[in-house]
Amino acid sequence: MSARITIRRASPDDAGQVLMLVRELAEYERLQDKVVADEALVREALAGDPPAARALLAEIRGELVGFALYFMNFSTFIARQGLYLEDLYVRPAWRGSGAGRRLMAAVAAEAATAGARRLDWAVLDWNAPAIGFYERLGAKPLSDWRVYRLEGTALDRLAAEVSE
Repeated sequence: MSARITIRRASPDDAGQVLMLVRELAEYERLQDKVVADEALVREALAGDPPAARALLAEIRGELVGFALYFMNFSTFIARQGLYLEDLYVRPAWRGSGAGRRLMAAVAAEAATAGARRLDWAVLDWNAPAIGFYERLGAKPLSDWRVYRLEGTALDRLAAEVSE
């Protein structure tokens, strides 16, 4: 018999647990050097009004097994909100338990409650287990779009053009 999976919304008081899972995810993705977040920043993000980010925590028999972190966005083409899933992570020992699917269902329910008409996320191209999981949920890759990022000095340099 499978264990009961409890999904609950993270509060600002859960910032330490969320950060711990973010660090585990970063280790899995080989991106530990990219994590500059600290507990205070995570707490601030979860505590805003509205919050900059929301998180759901998955627990089995009181043990923290995973999380989903997301935020609302907006589509100009459909003039409706969307939801962007920034991170989904289930600890290795609990993969296959159904926690990932329950987290995704809870995120989809959050989107529906907010009136969002789509749920978007990115996945690393080498992460075949995650890609397979998402496709089993019915998700389709957007092969005609590329993700771009402006950060660090390039972001600062462009922002400085406003004052020129």
